[in-house]
Amino acid sequence: VQLQASGGGLVQPGGSLRLSCAASGSISRINRMGWYRQAPGSQRELVAYITNDGDTDYADSVKGRFTISGDNAKNTVYLQMNSLKPEDTAVYYCNAYRYLSGTNYWGQGTQVTVSS
Repeated sequence: VQLQASGGGLVQPGGSLRLSCAASGSISRINRMGWYRQAPGSQRELVAYITNDGDTDYADSVKGRFTISGDNAKNTVYLQMNSLKPEDTAVYYCNAYRYLSGTNYWGQGTQVTVSS
C-alpha cells in the first residue's frame, strides 16, 4: 500500500486547508484510513479516521472544525480543516490500517502551519 499526501501549507488563524491522501497498491487490505499529526517535541497523535463502512472518529481537539471524508472511486481520503488554530501546526501524516494484521501504512508527511 502506498499513500500520497498533499495539501499542506501556511494559513492564517481562522483559515482553512484541505489535505488529500491517495492510496494505491493492495488497497483491498485496508480497513481504515485517517490522519495523524506530530508537532515539534510531541508524540504523533490521531486526528481523524474513516472506516470502510463510513464510520468516523475525531480527536476532541478538532471536533466541529475538521471533517474527514472519502472518495472510493478515487481511493482518496480528504481532511477538511476549518477554523484553524496555531496549535494545529504540525506535520500531518496519512495513515491506512489493516485490522487483520494490525499493519499501519504511512504516507509522507505534509506540513501545516497556522500563523499570522
